[in-house]
Amino acid sequence: MTEIITAGIDIGSGCVKGALFRVNGDKTEWLAKEAVRIRNRDPFQLADEAFKHMLATAGITAEDVAYVASTGDAENLKFATGHFYSMTTHGKGALYLNPEASSVLDIGALNGRAIKVDASGKVTSYKMTSQCASGSGQFLENIARYLGIAQDEIGSLSQKADDPEKVSSICAVLAETDVINMVSRGITASNILKGIHVSMAVRLAKLLKSIGAVDGIVQMTGGLALDTGLVAALNEAAEQEKVNLVVKSHPDSIYAGAIGAALWGAFRHEKLARLGQAA
Repeated sequence: MTEIITAGIDIGSGCVKGALFRVNGDKTEWLAKEAVRIRNRDPFQLADEAFKHMLATAGITAEDVAYVASTGDAENLKFATGHFYSMTTHGKGALYLNPEASSVLDIGALNGRAIKVDASGKVTSYKMTSQCASGSGQFLENIARYLGIAQDEIGSLSQKADDPEKVSSICAVLAETDVINMVSRGITASNILKGIHVSMAVRLAKLLKSIGAVDGIVQMTGGLALDTGLVAALNEAAEQEKVNLVVKSHPDSIYAGAIGAALWGAFRHEKLARLGQAA
């Protein structure tokens, strides 16, 4: 395989992510990355800007990129060479971030997914949460706004809880109503957040069990991967569910989809080149 440069563009519900790689066989070099919150802006315009910024960071031009792979909601991205399903890209990206992972827990702005992968990052099984479930990034962002705390404070505050308040509803609207009632009863933000994390973690642990993920390392991806309170609650839930799982995060977990897209793009480019030579 000759050395090529590939890019992955992942448009999610709340954020646009990009990753730029130099690939030569099994050797990869991460050249640039970009993440931009959408915030009611055109995600395709943001994707174009993110791509150009990555090119500038790497000191290359668009002509130097052999394959631009889109994923997530970026199927209609005009400058993309090809598109990959997001479960496929998150599986590959998670394995890049943690080669020991055997399953993936991707929790984005609107829903969560449990994904089981093989040693090459290919998806062997998966299952998603309901879109209305109170287990998403948007739900937690709304709760943080109501409590008057910054989103990056959620994890640390949750871990300071001394008497977590249970949130029983799986409906985001009803769960938010529960939280309003908790505040009126004087429940602390820490105990509210921990209760939410525990509720989310129990459902997500069962989601992992439903796809046969009962042992090994679970790599978290998506926007909630850096929520330390949720990671801690997931590991506690794994013990309660009597599964031998260790849930881990990574500083670059949010880029997993874009990483996987870039790497699968390199694989597809090589395959197409071989077919061309054979023809």
